[in-house]
Amino acid sequence: MKEWVILLVRKKRSDLVALEECFSDDYEVLTASTGVEAQREIKANEVDVILCSLEMGDMSGLDLFRHSRITQPEAIRILVAEHRDLKDIDQDITEAAVYQIVGKPWHPTSLSLLVKRALESRELARRHRYLSRALKFSDSIWKKNGDVSHPSFEKNQEFDKLVFVSESMLQVCSLAQRGATTDLPILIEGETGTGKELLARAVHAFSKRKNFPFLVQNCGALPDELLQSELFGHKRGAFTGAVSDRLGLFAAADSGTVFLDEISDVSPMFQVSLLRFLQEGEVKPLGTEKTSKCNVRIIVASNKSLKEMVDAGKFRRDLYYRLRGFDLCLPPLRERIEDIPVLAEHLANRYAESVGRKIPGIALDVMRRLKQHAWSGNVRELENEMRRMVALAEDGELLDVKHLSEELASIQVTRVRNNSEEHRAFFSEGDKLKDVVEKIEFELVSKSLLRNRWNYTRTAKELGLSRVGLANKIKRYNIEQSLTRSKSIGGK
Repeated sequence: MKEWVILLVRKKRSDLVALEECFSDDYEVLTASTGVEAQREIKANEVDVILCSLEMGDMSGLDLFRHSRITQPEAIRILVAEHRDLKDIDQDITEAAVYQIVGKPWHPTSLSLLVKRALESRELARRHRYLSRALKFSDSIWKKNGDVSHPSFEKNQEFDKLVFVSESMLQVCSLAQRGATTDLPILIEGETGTGKELLARAVHAFSKRKNFPFLVQNCGALPDELLQSELFGHKRGAFTGAVSDRLGLFAAADSGTVFLDEISDVSPMFQVSLLRFLQEGEVKPLGTEKTSKCNVRIIVASNKSLKEMVDAGKFRRDLYYRLRGFDLCLPPLRERIEDIPVLAEHLANRYAESVGRKIPGIALDVMRRLKQHAWSGNVRELENEMRRMVALAEDGELLDVKHLSEELASIQVTRVRNNSEEHRAFFSEGDKLKDVVEKIEFELVSKSLLRNRWNYTRTAKELGLSRVGLANKIKRYNIEQSLTRSKSIGGK
């Protein structure tokens, strides 16, 4: 099969034959002699180029182009017309997104060259958009300034609506961003309230399907018949209560994404139906033998380990491996304590804005209690706590311990170590000043390098050094080998 598809729309059969000869060696060619035929081809096929006459009898070529902008937004539209027919239609040409107008008589070589250059231009534009988005994401995802153990709201990172500073979330979101550019199914695992649906939405937002629907279905506690109806649709009378036809989510989300939450709760019978859909891409509504094709990207989520369920014989092994094209595991909030301050401030600001209230900040005692809480409900529990605090606070009032729920307000704040203990960690009895300074320098430079992912320019700027000065310290303290050695020991 050839890489590009071109649709030729001409009223005269002789013109179609000549054009087909012109392009058949390099492109997969579709032909139509009327607007209705052309619309049928556009609906049934993914077309890269549409070459069409201005007048076709049943409709204008510009009307066809306007229609194709919805169904084939990336297609290149080339209009064949005589110059005398182009009077007073400048606005129509703009609305139809015409790429180029070819006059009569056209020459096969020049027309072929025009199409080739147009496709090259489109590909370059697509790559530019992709690289621009990737660079923008990379800048936001990797940019870290200051001490990550005490982050401020301005220094956080975001992946769509996910807010974080922790290394564990950084790794998950980086993998998710790479997975978003593919069409592979994605399995998201994590405890309840960790943000699995937000991550799924972020994947959709960074994918090529972002302009198409993102639909959600919670699979928990739904009987098979109802779940089949929700996803595959049904015909009137298919079962008791089916009083009208229903379009399932798979068909409704065609070209988009369907997110299936709590996939671990589905029955073995439904697992078979889902596996068949993943293999064939076919939808058969309940109560009918008619099937149709759907191009849908599947993202599933589970708060249980599907691998353990497979090993226990409670989930199909073949379906499990189909679903985990990319396997993303969201860590619980208690394992990424450094994310709590930025999340708390982000949520407080968001809810304060929604109720028209100004919140200057969150008291340090509140932050200490938030960081010591177990958060069994994860980010969702923190979200509810911040919403409650904002509701209790007056306009312009700092969020304080008095606004916390009783459970969090009663937490006894403990200090891991005081300042003297922290200082003593750098030296032993009998150490000389030079030894202590070198230990501190080694610690500061090492942490800064890791924080900036070994970017010399950022690290030097953060430490107030020149690049040469930074290189000298790395060499002097043998930092690269030390960090590599400690990483390999910790990874065993």
